[in-house]
Amino acid sequence: MFKAYDIRGLVDEELTPDFAFATGVAVARFLELAREPGTVVIGEDMRPSSPSLAAAFSAGITSQGLDVIRIGLASTDMLYFAAGKLNLPGAMFTASHNPAAYNGIKLCLSGARPIGKESGLVTIENFVIEGTPMAMRNLGVEKKQDLLEDYVDHLLSLVDLSNIRPLKIVIDAGNGMAGHTAPAVFKRLNAEVVEMYYELNGTFPNHEANPIDPKNLVDLQKAVKKHGADIGLAFDGDADRCFLVDEKGDLVNPSSLTSLIATRELLKYPGANIIYNLISSRAVKEIVEESGGTAIRSRVGHSYIKKLMAETNAVFGGEHSGHFYFRDFWKADSGMLAALHAIAALGESTKSLSSILKSFNRYASSGEINSEVSDVKAAIDAVQSKYAKMDGVEVDHLDGLTISGDTWWFNLRASNTEPLLRLNVEASTEARMKKIRDDVLNMIRGDLDIVVLIP
Repeated sequence: MFKAYDIRGLVDEELTPDFAFATGVAVARFLELAREPGTVVIGEDMRPSSPSLAAAFSAGITSQGLDVIRIGLASTDMLYFAAGKLNLPGAMFTASHNPAAYNGIKLCLSGARPIGKESGLVTIENFVIEGTPMAMRNLGVEKKQDLLEDYVDHLLSLVDLSNIRPLKIVIDAGNGMAGHTAPAVFKRLNAEVVEMYYELNGTFPNHEANPIDPKNLVDLQKAVKKHGADIGLAFDGDADRCFLVDEKGDLVNPSSLTSLIATRELLKYPGANIIYNLISSRAVKEIVEESGGTAIRSRVGHSYIKKLMAETNAVFGGEHSGHFYFRDFWKADSGMLAALHAIAALGESTKSLSSILKSFNRYASSGEINSEVSDVKAAIDAVQSKYAKMDGVEVDHLDGLTISGDTWWFNLRASNTEPLLRLNVEASTEARMKKIRDDVLNMIRGDLDIVVLIP
């Protein structure tokens, strides 16, 4: 249940109120050792199990003498806002895009600093396993605080949307937390909003709240064309990620959105550092440098991006998985803030979204392809053995195996949680990309199933 960045498990079978209480006790113990403030902010998503799990976790925290602020229904980035604004540690009850049977806990330190395997999650896990000796303590106090409007105020202070032209926007909330936050944000904009699946429903009756899978974007694509909209937005279950659809109903490559936001942030902060993860398009680095910024390459994963942002004072970081990080948002990720940047760029221009993004789409991409393999290391070694011998090829192991040629590159890396290899390929032409993609897949897959996850 303790993953690389958070805690997730099956409700009732793994993630129970008893477990949540024990984890609250363990988190309180960890926060005391870390000399963190003595109050924890707790948010929860719309899953049926979230209120009871959050209540049990809160009881565990207060049993150790720490106080709790319950902010109620929230997106994950709203929890990060609360942890940043109040400068308190936080816990968000959500399983993000996972199916309805799951729930989880995302944790952060004060100022929305991440807690992952390398920054406290292992310690918390060990405390849960060991148990905490009972001690006589005064119980902490739990109180409630509504921060939705404060969250919206902060977002709109970071992106100027006061002079945008009228826009028609289709938003697919996926029955997730964007159904709670989007109305509060978009009622303040010069926009006509077509709402899709805004009803908060943790059973996800319409489609999985996982926009990284193209099949979950089909309804949005149809709606954008049907309504003649300027842009479509799709959020995942906890609304910390956002994917875009242009006016033609075509999916927007997340690397293009990274490039767009980077150019906007560099106008605000000339010469600044911008972080991109290593499965992002080569175009991101090129566009950042053309815009006068410094592009910094990162491993995949929010804890790595946030750590690198802190070390380099980067103003923005983008991941090809749809996570976008902002220095002005406590270095945390916010799908809503990324969406507002896209809307501002569109509303300030007379061009369509596809026209604005055209110069950012420079290469052919495979998307992320998953392969089940019995021996991950052997498969990676076999691929490296072949490609490393080629002339003019560079090899690096920042995150898995990356092989780079003059007009192409691919990355092959193992999943943190499953016996999977994830492949991303990019090249200057579609034909070249497909040739490399098929060659690598033939080496690692045999007759195994391949699933394309990212368009």
